[in-house]
Amino acid sequence: MSALLGYSLCLGATLIVIAGDFVLKSAVDKGHALHSPSVFLGCVLYAASAAGWFLAMRHVSLAQTGMASALFTLMALVTMGVVLFGEKLALREVFGIAMAVGSMLLMARVA
Repeated sequence: MSALLGYSLCLGATLIVIAGDFVLKSAVDKGHALHSPSVFLGCVLYAASAAGWFLAMRHVSLAQTGMASALFTLMALVTMGVVLFGEKLALREVFGIAMAVGSMLLMARVA
């Protein structure tokens, strides 16, 4: 159960980082200054994700945390690409995603 909690925290931290990236990218695209509320919000989201990573590392190893981060980021970006931007996945990419999921399963420790 501890590993499941750790991976859940990794997922949450990754989603917060992605939200922070989106907010910061939007601020840059709109020409906001470094001291704008949007940039501040992006920094707050990054700080919140750091707290999530801290909590996650209490339950899973650093290697597992890194693998979970990479996998969750991959899945979030692929989903955004397909859903929001209408991108198509090639068979090669589907196999790559399956291999990434397989690597996560291999890295998982059963408590």
